[in-house]
Amino acid sequence: MFRLDEKIWFWTLLAIPVIILLFVLLQIWRRSAQKKFADSGLLKRLSPNQSLFKSILKVVVLCGAFACLSLALVNPKIGTKLETVRSQGVDIVFAVDVSKSMLAEDIAPNRLEKSKQLVTQIINSLASDRVGIIAYAGKAFPQLPITTDYASAKMFLQNMNTDMLSSQGTAIHEAIQLAKTYYDDEEQTNRVLIIISDGEDHGGEAVDIAEEANEEGIRILTIGVGDTKGGPIPIKRNGVVLNYKKDKNGETVITRLDETTLKEIATETNGIYINGRNTNEVVDTIKDVLDKMDKKEFESKQIADFKDQFQWFLGLGILLLFIDIFFLERKTEWLKKLNLFNEASI
Repeated sequence: MFRLDEKIWFWTLLAIPVIILLFVLLQIWRRSAQKKFADSGLLKRLSPNQSLFKSILKVVVLCGAFACLSLALVNPKIGTKLETVRSQGVDIVFAVDVSKSMLAEDIAPNRLEKSKQLVTQIINSLASDRVGIIAYAGKAFPQLPITTDYASAKMFLQNMNTDMLSSQGTAIHEAIQLAKTYYDDEEQTNRVLIIISDGEDHGGEAVDIAEEANEEGIRILTIGVGDTKGGPIPIKRNGVVLNYKKDKNGETVITRLDETTLKEIATETNGIYINGRNTNEVVDTIKDVLDKMDKKEFESKQIADFKDQFQWFLGLGILLLFIDIFFLERKTEWLKKLNLFNEASI
């Protein structure tokens, strides 16, 4: 397993396109200046050993050196030791609504992106709890099984979008049904399902299924994302709004936050409903609920020892810099024989 310690140093890679741009500009200026001095045929006679290939090779080596030094600053590490870790926590499944109505921008930047932000911040506040992720619209689809790997959870979360499920609509009961299969211990009492949605439920069975989930010891917390006044659903291309979703009569569809359904689902399972507009409030409320719950002890495999690998990139970068220093921009005998780019012809 790889880990990168200082990702901010990736910005130093921007030196590479700058080097290439400066090289191109230098070549253009040089050609322009040479044309003022003499024509190409005479220049070849005056300086027969000038090599464009060697100049390009020097730049490639220099860029390679900068890339290696940048990677050395990032300090990649490789996990070398796998340990079994015993910890206590709660099993939390996030069910994220990815229906088209989540594209409404009545909450910035839009409902879906706000949902991702909320889940990310909740995960950041956890200590040793396990998490799982479900995406749902007209159907529910498992994204990530129960795990302690928070990095993977956030990666899967960021990849979620409204095009990932072909079945549109909003069927909250499908998400609850699928969540029931996520928990591996029938006797555990620390099962939590967090539903993030605008509350539109086209299935109409969510409250009944929530009651069944409650009988199985699942506590449901619901987070409403959006505004009760509602907003249109934009149709975009390359980030530009082309139009808004219309109904059969050609009227613009206005989608609203339905807090009633979300509150009913939470009430059926001794859970709570939270309006998702204030991120800090959502995180603090959920953290308070989790802290009061019984913790389950479980085992997990974790990489416990990471070894630095920066020295390999640092050594290679320094070597390439030395090579670049001793590279001449003049043709060598073997290059003359190869006649690359027809450079040896006069």
